[in-house]
Amino acid sequence: MKQEEKQPIVSITIIHYNTPQYLKTCLDSIFNQTYKNIEVYFIDNNSPDKSGLNFVIREYKDRKNLKIIPNKENLGYAKAANQGIKLAIEHENKADYVVITNPDIIYTKSYFEKIVSRIEKDENIAAITGKVYKYDFDNKKKTNIIDTVGLFAYKNRRIIDRGQGLEDKGQFDEEKEVFGVSGACPLYRREALKDVKILGEYFDEDFFMYKEDVDLSWRFLLYGWNNFYFPKAVAYHGRGTGVFKRFTNKEVLSHRGKLSKFQKKYSFKNQRLMQAKNELWGTFFADFGTIMLRKILMPFYITFREPYLWKSYLDYVKQLPSALKKRRIIMKNRRASAKEMKKWFKKPKILR
Repeated sequence: MKQEEKQPIVSITIIHYNTPQYLKTCLDSIFNQTYKNIEVYFIDNNSPDKSGLNFVIREYKDRKNLKIIPNKENLGYAKAANQGIKLAIEHENKADYVVITNPDIIYTKSYFEKIVSRIEKDENIAAITGKVYKYDFDNKKKTNIIDTVGLFAYKNRRIIDRGQGLEDKGQFDEEKEVFGVSGACPLYRREALKDVKILGEYFDEDFFMYKEDVDLSWRFLLYGWNNFYFPKAVAYHGRGTGVFKRFTNKEVLSHRGKLSKFQKKYSFKNQRLMQAKNELWGTFFADFGTIMLRKILMPFYITFREPYLWKSYLDYVKQLPSALKKRRIIMKNRRASAKEMKKWFKKPKILR
């Protein structure tokens, strides 16, 4: 018992919106962890379908380490995540580590024991993820297909999940620093979150949802922190948008039709907000050709393939003053130089 009390506190926030079918597997995998010093916040983001919220209240309300929070409106993913972070690190019993997790995540039994042990060994790690595989919920079985092993940034600033869609053949068994970690099940250090907090926000609430995890990862790097991939900790992810290879332009286009317009609209806007906030002039000019080629081609693509994205561009312009205000704060407080940041923007051939 004394040993458990000395364990760092891990606070897990589950953000739920209309996916009741995933809740039992997610919650059971958390409550069955070998790591015991865990608190859980279940935030229902005003789901129209109340069956998930009612299920959690009925089946888990007696759990002393679970707090159920039914929001009266859909705050969006970023704001709900901030809600959970504030509950975790801004009260008297401050958590040492914060996890924001999707309901379609299933953790292996020793996930948190392993990942906390690793992050405790390096005080400069801000965010860490394990090896996350695709989970086939339709057939209720695990797969050997990679969902994410961290984030990878191209020179043209397209950012993807490393390894996604590839069969695991041991090519991702090396622990390493990465550009960032996916928002599916990241574990964040309290001190790092507090360090990069801007205008009362950890995640950027202008994003609403999508790419807020990438934006935070980029900011960690600018502030001199590390993002880390640790393959010995294993989890599984249902990923509603699907697990596909998106390494080449051909692969991106072939699978883009599987994404909803809602997702594409927010992703398009937030990609531009993220670059406006975080790009250094030194890294921009280092990759000027590839960045500008993408910028030049994008209007043609939008006009002929997805004209509804012009509305997202207008939304980006409206939110740009807010992004530039945050940029000034980031640039004032950053510790990483352009030279140090250049290494994170790479050619795609090294992915395979």
